[in-house]
Amino acid sequence: MLAALAAALLVSAPPASATQSGGVAPSSAPSSAPSSAPGASAKSAPAAPKSAPRGKPRKPKPPVLHGNPARALVAFEAMQKNFYISGSGLYEGEPFSYLWPFSQALAATVSVAFIPHLSPTLGLELGRELDARLTGLNSYLDNDNSGAPEGTYTSSLAAFDGTVAPPAGPGGTKYYDDNDWVGIEMVRLYQLTGKTALLGSAEGIMAFEMAGWQTNPALGCPGGIPFSNSTEDRERNTTTTAPAAELGALLYKLTGDAEYLQFAEKAYAWVRECLLESNGMYGDHVGERGVVEPALWSYNQGSMIGAATLLYQATGNAGYLWQARQTAAAALAYFTLERLVAENPFFVSVYLRNLMYLDSVTHDPPGASLAQNYVNYAWLKERLSDYLFVSGSPPAPQLLVQAAIVQAYALLSIPAADYF
Repeated sequence: MLAALAAALLVSAPPASATQSGGVAPSSAPSSAPSSAPGASAKSAPAAPKSAPRGKPRKPKPPVLHGNPARALVAFEAMQKNFYISGSGLYEGEPFSYLWPFSQALAATVSVAFIPHLSPTLGLELGRELDARLTGLNSYLDNDNSGAPEGTYTSSLAAFDGTVAPPAGPGGTKYYDDNDWVGIEMVRLYQLTGKTALLGSAEGIMAFEMAGWQTNPALGCPGGIPFSNSTEDRERNTTTTAPAAELGALLYKLTGDAEYLQFAEKAYAWVRECLLESNGMYGDHVGERGVVEPALWSYNQGSMIGAATLLYQATGNAGYLWQARQTAAAALAYFTLERLVAENPFFVSVYLRNLMYLDSVTHDPPGASLAQNYVNYAWLKERLSDYLFVSGSPPAPQLLVQAAIVQAYALLSIPAADYF
């Protein structure tokens, strides 16, 4: 049913020139009347009956969505059709996808579920999709990670392995950034459904992140969260530490536990101290000897923008908001549309989510405008006939790419309050 409805919704989307930004109007309001069938004129269309026959109540019309919501749905359906393994809860990979792309398929599903006016036609179906994502996620859960034959690790706390955990998969290393992304989606799902088990899952991930904090004073720029829990991993990353700050701020908002806020502030401050470059943006990671890898990626800037914004909301400290705006200004100057389309769309989706969230607080317009231009480009230049999107060299469809595009369209379709 979703495929047919999504296709119908797409027909009603206005052309790409419908807005000043060159894109589709991000309206999710129901149309006042259904579109005519292709080739039919308004005069030849049969008139609707004035009233339904007695004893046969008129069925509610499915919502007619336009623009970004419609495109989010068709991209989501293409993701499910081409990558999902029916009945398993999992996506294709080797044989299953890594947790990283799975986490983004989860985020895409949650974001689509927040789009207004989908119920009642799609509400039940999306509920099943969310349940299926949670079933699949459970396949990555490792409650021990105690060592051989998987490897040697610094943490054995319960969290999600980078690959499907035993017995269905090999399990192994847990990546802190992957768990950050999952934790943020558990918070969003809790806010969507009110199921306390989801909040408990997010808190369990937070415990894993907090235990990963590096306290060895011999490290260059001590502190931060490494890329993984492998004993060989000495690098501490923006992409692990900044999203952990976001998760901590979110959990503080929901629970009032001051320990979460304290950790969030510590993590954010460490990234600023150890990875902030002279250009006002953040490098990728710092090594064991304190050498910074200066590569600039959009998602690192986005996570720090979001962390600062959430900390401002949690504390009322305007300094955080000022820092978020400074980072955003530097990032907007550097990450032109040309640079963004050269990146992995996953990086861009994280950046745009956080930039638009800041804009919802400061009422600055660049975030949504940039996001709209980005998805317009993707629709025109990177879309295949079956609504799969391609990226990389050579360009090819990937679950991670498709999930990122779904998120970008969905985020343009929902209130910013539902981003986190």
